[in-house]
Amino acid sequence: MAPAPRLSPGDPAPDFTLDDADGKSVALADHRGQKVIVYAYPAAMTPGCTKQACDFRDSLDSLAAAGYAVLGISPDKPAALAKFREKEGLTFPLLSDPDRQMLTAWGAYGEKQMYGKTVTGVIRSTFVVGEDGRIEVAQYGVRATGHVAKLRRELGV
Repeated sequence: MAPAPRLSPGDPAPDFTLDDADGKSVALADHRGQKVIVYAYPAAMTPGCTKQACDFRDSLDSLAAAGYAVLGISPDKPAALAKFREKEGLTFPLLSDPDRQMLTAWGAYGEKQMYGKTVTGVIRSTFVVGEDGRIEVAQYGVRATGHVAKLRRELGV
């Protein structure tokens, strides 16, 4: 598999419309005029993804006060996302990309290193999309633990 193309600041954010945990369609275009943090994670209810999702949940008030919406995206089906949301009390949209088209378009799916082996999967990534629909921040291969605090510092939130 060829390396996934990576997004850079200034690039237009690839549009997407994905189903949320309730099966309702959510489009990136619905958030035009607002800053959006889009984060890609490998799988609901795994330890790292749970830590990251809970960190976003716990930071949501300060992020919203600074004008940021948060969208989490994984290949999980909506039913699995609904269980994850309920179990962890998540209050932001979790979106389902089972065919990985959005994840691939954003460079968040492809070859990565895992336990010293090359595997194909979701590359834990975080993006900040500006009000104009352009990428402001593109971070690939982020760590689940401590990432949200680091992002908040970088954004001044």
